[in-house]
Amino acid sequence: MLSLMRPRTSRSPWNPDSNLSITMSQTKIDLASLSTAQLADVKQQLEQELEHLSESFQKLRQAQTKFQQCGHTVKITSKAENEDKEILVPLTNSLYVPGRTANIDKYIVDVGTGYYVEKNAENAIKFFDSKVDTLKKNLVDLETVVNGKASNLRAVEDGKCGPRWL
Repeated sequence: MLSLMRPRTSRSPWNPDSNLSITMSQTKIDLASLSTAQLADVKQQLEQELEHLSESFQKLRQAQTKFQQCGHTVKITSKAENEDKEILVPLTNSLYVPGRTANIDKYIVDVGTGYYVEKNAENAIKFFDSKVDTLKKNLVDLETVVNGKASNLRAVEDGKCGPRWL
C-alpha cells in the first residue's frame, strides 16, 4: 500500500522571507488494488510533485547561497583597511559606475517585500546569518519530503505492492 502525501505550503517555499511550513495530507493506497492506468496516474502525480519539490529545493539553495554571499561581503567590506577604497557601484546587472567606500559600518539591507533598512555591519551580518539558518532548517525539512516522494516513486516504478503512504 502506498500513501500519497500532498505538501501544502502556507507560504511560497522559495521566498526566504517566509517560514516554510509544509503540512502533509496522507492517503493510504494499496498498489496491488490499482489498475495499470491508475498506477500510471499515481506515477505521473509523484513525478510532478517530485519535480516541483526539487525545483523549490534548488530555489531555496540559491537563496541560501545569496544570503551567505551577502554576509561574507559585509564581513570583508567592513574591515578598517577597506575605508575609502575604490569600488564599482552597480546601476543595473551590466552597468557600473566607479565609487568609493565612505562609511564602512553602514549598510542598506533588503529585508524583503520592497523594504530596505539601514544596519551597522554587525547587525547586517546577524541578519544574513539568521536568513541562512532559517533556510538551512527549511532545506532539511524539504529534503525529507523529497526523499519520501522519491522512495514512493521508486516503489511504484518497481511494482512493489503492499501498503504505502503517499
